[in-house]
Amino acid sequence: DPRPFPTPWYQQRRDAITLAVLPDRRYRHALQPGCSTGTLTAQLAARCDRVTAMDVADAALRSADARLRRAGSRDRVTLYLSPRDAPWPPGPFDLLLLSEVACDLEADTLATVLCRECPRLRPGAKVVAAHWRHPVADHPLTGDAAHAVIAETPGLTSVARYGDRDLVIEVFEHR
Repeated sequence: DPRPFPTPWYQQRRDAITLAVLPDRRYRHALQPGCSTGTLTAQLAARCDRVTAMDVADAALRSADARLRRAGSRDRVTLYLSPRDAPWPPGPFDLLLLSEVACDLEADTLATVLCRECPRLRPGAKVVAAHWRHPVADHPLTGDAAHAVIAETPGLTSVARYGDRDLVIEVFEHR
C-alpha cells in the first residue's frame, strides 16, 4: 500500500487482524474496493470462492495482477479499474472489505455510495472496515469518522470491533 502510513508493520498487523476478525471461514463472493497492489486481496482470495477487487490506479491493478498470479489465485479474482464512488460491479456479495478506502471519500459521498450499494449485498453479508485512526492530509476522514458514517448506513449492524491507538476495525452485518 503506497499510502503514508507509519510502517510496513502497521499494514501487516492491519491485514492480519482484518483476516482474523472475519467471522466466517469461507465466503462465496467478496468485494474489495481500493485493493491497491493486492497484498490483502491475495490473502482474501484464500478464504473466498471469488473476489472482485477495484482500484482507481491502473499501476496498482497491474501490481495486484502480478501478485495474484504469483499466489496462484488470479483465476478467482476479477480486477476492475473504477472511481471510488462509482457503482459496484455485479454481485451479489457476501463480504465487503473496506480497508483504508472509506477515508478517501467525503462523508456525504461515502454515505451516498453505501446507501446506494449496500442493499445489493446478500442478506447476512459481512462488511469489514479497517482504517488508520489518525488524520492524513489528503484524506477527508479519519478512520473513526469513516466508521461513524458506515455505522449509520441503513441495514448495517455492528457485530464486532477492534481498536488500538492507530487502528480501528469493525465488522457489520447486513440485514
